[in-house]
Amino acid sequence: MKIKVIKKNKAGRSAAASVKRDRETWVLRLYVAGQIPKTVTAFNNLKVICEDQLKGHYVIEVVDLVKHPKFAHDDQILAVPTLVRKSPLPERNVIGDLSNTERVLAGLDLVAH
Repeated sequence: MKIKVIKKNKAGRSAAASVKRDRETWVLRLYVAGQIPKTVTAFNNLKVICEDQLKGHYVIEVVDLVKHPKFAHDDQILAVPTLVRKSPLPERNVIGDLSNTERVLAGLDLVAH
């Protein structure tokens, strides 16, 4: 498992955008607003789901919109926490604290195994 905190570079891209990805690696970006309880809950729920479903084949990118508000506009984020499946394409979004595992799996189009 890899966890990255996203920052934009001078070109306006996320630092992770230039990293080569294995085709099997799922890139999940969690948009949050500070270290509030809902943020911690969403992150912990996401880690459990990823370890159960994608063990060894995922990267979690965390974007704190308090520190980087431009991401909200650039990535069209309307609510937090929001989870975005960046890869594999197509992108998929799930809004909320990710406590309903079935809803998260369906939202990410991830079949339980």
